Amino acid sequence: MTDCPRCGTQTPSGATTCPDCGARVEGATQSFEPVVASASPTPMDVEIDEGPVLVVRKGAEVGERFYVDRERLTVGRDPRSDIFLNDVTVSRHHAVLGNVAGEVEIEDAGSLNGTYVNGVCVDKALLASGDVVQIGMFQMVFLAGKGA
Repeated sequence: MTDCPRCGTQTPSGATTCPDCGARVEGATQSFEPVVASASPTPMDVEIDEGPVLVVRKGAEVGERFYVDRERLTVGRDPRSDIFLNDVTVSRHHAVLGNVAGEVEIEDAGSLNGTYVNGVCVDKALLASGDVVQIGMFQMVFLAGKGA
């Protein structure tokens, strides 16, 4: 059973809306099969002047860019995440991106489905330009930017 975030009514497992008030109920993270990275990791012919950046190539909002412009960014389904990925295959607190001295590292935060870099499930990985990052159903290409 899950409690409705609006009215507090207990809702049956698997319910997407509250039977009393109709509010959307966030369920547990769902499992999925990861997508195998294709031979060509670039999502499109994109020239990135500023970086580093993750560009969504599969999932909602294809083409959306998430700039890694701080030392630490959280990634997850929690709306308070720095990078909010709204899909049930993404854990609420899925991963953390670290940007230190121009190098970007991704670390899984104990997610259910794992964090993948170039098709390999990783606990932690240093990202290079062109790497494909998969978090839930979202597949993103990491671009370091010019001069990287």
